[in-house]
Amino acid sequence: MVKVDPAITAASLLPSIERMWQVSAAKIASLDADWEPAKGSPVFTIEGKYTSRGWTEWTQGFQFGASILQFDATGDPEFLESGRKHTLDLMAPHVTHIGVHDHGFNNVSTYGNLLRLMVEGRTAYNEWEKNFYEFALKASGAVQAARWSTIAGGGGYIYSFNGPHSLFVDTIRSLRALSVGHRLGHVLTAENDKRISLLDRLIEHAEATAKYSVYYGEGRDTWDLRGRTVHESIFNRNDGNFRCPSSQQGYSPFTTWTRGLAWAMCGFAEQLEFFETLTETGLEGAKATMLRAARATCDFYLEQTPTCGVPYWDTGAPNLHRLGDYLDRPAEPFNDWEPVDSSAAAIGAQGLIRLGVHLKESNYVNAGLNILRTLLDEPYLSTDATHQGLLLHSVYHRPNNWDHVPAGRKVPCGESCMWGDYHLRELALLVERMAKGKPYLKFWA
Repeated sequence: MVKVDPAITAASLLPSIERMWQVSAAKIASLDADWEPAKGSPVFTIEGKYTSRGWTEWTQGFQFGASILQFDATGDPEFLESGRKHTLDLMAPHVTHIGVHDHGFNNVSTYGNLLRLMVEGRTAYNEWEKNFYEFALKASGAVQAARWSTIAGGGGYIYSFNGPHSLFVDTIRSLRALSVGHRLGHVLTAENDKRISLLDRLIEHAEATAKYSVYYGEGRDTWDLRGRTVHESIFNRNDGNFRCPSSQQGYSPFTTWTRGLAWAMCGFAEQLEFFETLTETGLEGAKATMLRAARATCDFYLEQTPTCGVPYWDTGAPNLHRLGDYLDRPAEPFNDWEPVDSSAAAIGAQGLIRLGVHLKESNYVNAGLNILRTLLDEPYLSTDATHQGLLLHSVYHRPNNWDHVPAGRKVPCGESCMWGDYHLRELALLVERMAKGKPYLKFWA
């Protein structure tokens, strides 16, 4: 399980965070110089160079959002202008993209960060620019909410790009698009001018995720462990009934893909923070449901992850037994049997910190800080100037064999991904602001 130093503080990590931002600047500049938009969004590195992977363009917001976060941390105006220009030139199709469930990833990371910086007074106020960002975020939240499937007996969910039968656990983190749209006073308008609340759809999706994607040790199936998550939940679209768990990127429906687990940790914790700012009544049930899911997933992560805080890609990966007592020592990214996934650590650590801050429970905060300390050092922080990635040893899609296996190795290692790099930056910015007493980092403005 994750080993926690109770004496760790956010301030103690500032030298390592500063070093990371210095390394990060060169990585962003290198990718920006080499990247060709016609080839699609960069997804992961192969031998240190970012490459695209045709599936959906769900990583472009992380690419441009990284520049915006770099400006947020360093004040370097070149990164602000780069992020702003790329958002203006290339992000519009993502705002109206009706084929994906990733609006919170793409659009809140770009338009949302730019709006937040303006509202915080970090960038010059411009009414038309502010209106532009708000309009994009309103449209994005409504388009996301329109991907809707109903559940027998009531409720529903935003369905994944697999189709109306499919609920993905990672969409819980993309609910931020609905949150921002609702906060800006927007609604989804349907046939006969029916007004559909983005908040209502957010709540119903979060409740469906908590019910069908998260386990609570209550005997749901043979492998029902409290806090375990399933990547995909399948519904019969003829009658809206839940049919079975499934997995696209994990080992099986009955094991836990750790990045999906991390999305749940971060998504639920972040929504709990957002709900504390709402003035609507009748939200206690939704908040209780999300808190239960957040606690369960965070506890499971701490119990089922090696001492350093970096998990293997799936808690039931078939060759983990060959590693012996792998939970009782730091993860081994260069082992011969199963890859680790540092991107899951970067996402999950933010969930732990946010849950701990929300509950005022230092054990979760300290666990997240310990994980960040691991990621800010070798072998995870990429200090090689020729490598375009920032966070090493991430995994994209192990079942499809998409991840690069270096010569002489048996499993993927040594490479980076857009979401891992982005979330390490976001995590570092959160902790840096905490350490310096700056405004708490949140996704809404």
